Amino acid sequence: MLRRTTLATAALLAAGLLALTACTGGGGDAAPTATGEPDPDASVAIRLVLEPGNLDIRETAGSALDQILVDNIYQGLVSRTPEQDIVPALASDWTVSPDGLTYTFTLREGVTFHDGQPLTPQDVVWSLTTRRDTPEWRDSSRLANVTSIVADGQDISLTLSAPDSTLLWNLTGRAGIVLKEGDTVDYQTAANGTGPFVLDDWRQGDSITLTRNDAYWGEPAGAAEVVFDYIPDNQAALNAALAGEVDVLTGFDANLKDQVEANGDFSLVLGKSTDKGTLAFNQTSGPLADKRVRQAIRQAIDHDAIIEALGSGQTQYGPIPELDPGYEDLSDVAPYDPEAAKALLEEAGAEDLELTLTIPSFYSTTIPQILVSDLDEVGITLDVNSVDFTTWLTDVYTNHDYDLSFVLHTEAHDFENWADPEYYFTYDNPEVQDLFAQSLAATDPAEAADLLQQAARIVSEDAGADWLYNGASVVAVGTNITGMPSINVNERLNIAEIAKSNG
Repeated sequence: MLRRTTLATAALLAAGLLALTACTGGGGDAAPTATGEPDPDASVAIRLVLEPGNLDIRETAGSALDQILVDNIYQGLVSRTPEQDIVPALASDWTVSPDGLTYTFTLREGVTFHDGQPLTPQDVVWSLTTRRDTPEWRDSSRLANVTSIVADGQDISLTLSAPDSTLLWNLTGRAGIVLKEGDTVDYQTAANGTGPFVLDDWRQGDSITLTRNDAYWGEPAGAAEVVFDYIPDNQAALNAALAGEVDVLTGFDANLKDQVEANGDFSLVLGKSTDKGTLAFNQTSGPLADKRVRQAIRQAIDHDAIIEALGSGQTQYGPIPELDPGYEDLSDVAPYDPEAAKALLEEAGAEDLELTLTIPSFYSTTIPQILVSDLDEVGITLDVNSVDFTTWLTDVYTNHDYDLSFVLHTEAHDFENWADPEYYFTYDNPEVQDLFAQSLAATDPAEAADLLQQAARIVSEDAGADWLYNGASVVAVGTNITGMPSINVNERLNIAEIAKSNG
């Protein structure tokens, strides 16, 4: 993942279609209800947009891996629901000491890996210790202040050097994945986890097939087989659905609702997500170093028109989406007001401004076209520089050589980017950094969220960026499918409860 938190990643960024679907208000439309009895031997085909380059969950960046492997193949002591609640996984329960320095987890008994080897407390200790001590493993820094990881029978204790309000959350992701100590599996092309599915086949460039793990410690998966079909183009995905070749379409275009629902075999479901369509400002020098210019750009953009053009969505005027702790409606900070924008530009002496938007070339032209038109109305000429992703990584992400850039950031709980002046956002505010540090050290979740909310308002009032929309899970679900998640599926997709009927 491209972050000191996760950016939408090389793979997910390549899913330009995902970047240009947003979410409506509400937790998600009701999924269709199948009328027939679930078939335990059914195979369910799910269209995904982005395919991982390899399957190494330890070292390889990319939400494409988290989406299909976390929860389904690999598990940690704890997991999280689509609604972002933390729930037990390999640990049946846990306790936290009053000072927030010791977390004790009770490991389930009778759990086996897919190769038949038993899960032991030592596997957990080794996995977490190795993650913490191996910088090459993704999210190793998230366990940096864990000073001790020990097992006493089935109890696993983590001792911290200082309270960390994000530890449990981090353990629901890659930082908490439990692997088999001494495993010889080729992680690039194979997998050995404890989840409800087993990796069966990977046809690179085409599909990944998972089959039910009959030795799973929990409730058995609803489908015998799930095939992830990688179909980047939305029209091609629609055609596959109408031809009966796929049962579920994720990363879909809400504007195609009528077409996909035309024959009654599919229903379009809209769910919330933590996807953030972010317009970054390079604030290191030049006109964008002036807050008035950044604020003018924000107020020149008609965010409601963006939502209308995308066919679904909700606006977002700050760095924290509605699903994350610390969210606040910040629409009062940058209301659409072209006249106010013109006045700010005049005050800043930045009339007849020329700027360049650097954007990965796989994104749709919808967003750039709206930005060019809106900024032109206030006297800003915006040139669009559409580049391949490798160039974007070098120029924007690494070298910070850009004026404006647009990217879809999908990761939940990623406010830390705004507390990191080295991140490509180039935002540097010591007060925000201090508030974020305080939120990490808080032992009360409500206090941690309040500190994040304070910090997020400052970022928005500083015009640290513009958040064009809060992206969505737009999913077309077959009417014979039940149990398909509809919230945040672009980030993680737990398929354990998906079932298919013949009726």
